[in-house]
Amino acid sequence: MPVTLMLASAAITLALVFYTFGVFSERKSGHLSGAHVALFWCGLAFDTTGTTFMTAMAHESAGSASATHGITGAVAIVLMLVHALWATLTWLRRDGHREQTFHRFSTLVWLLWLIPYLSGVMVGVPFITLGDTASILVSAGIVVLLALVLNRPRSRRVVAG
Repeated sequence: MPVTLMLASAAITLALVFYTFGVFSERKSGHLSGAHVALFWCGLAFDTTGTTFMTAMAHESAGSASATHGITGAVAIVLMLVHALWATLTWLRRDGHREQTFHRFSTLVWLLWLIPYLSGVMVGVPFITLGDTASILVSAGIVVLLALVLNRPRSRRVVAG
């Protein structure tokens, strides 16, 4: 495996770790903190770094770049940037109403970010033989299922006593 591919894969995987931890720790706490904001910026930095490496590799091997994956990846980076900026402003202003709106936006951006991440994994793993469009559709399906699980009504336990 080429070093550039290893670096790109590591960076994008670190983006997944930082971004996921940031979104879900913020979601669980119900409060946006400076640590969450830092995790969002780290996720964006690693994703941008990994994407830059992947783009350079695609340009070196002319014709292997996927337009659909490239577009979804670019949209995801823009969403992550908007998300990190909004997180920063919301945290600095300490506005409770905006913070509640931000919580919903945060999960949505994470879900949308997963589409190019998962499709990239599917296209990059040799034994998965999905094309570009099929990998985007399968990734979107997985994301829809995740969204349903994350947004299911919480059951209330009745404590007998």
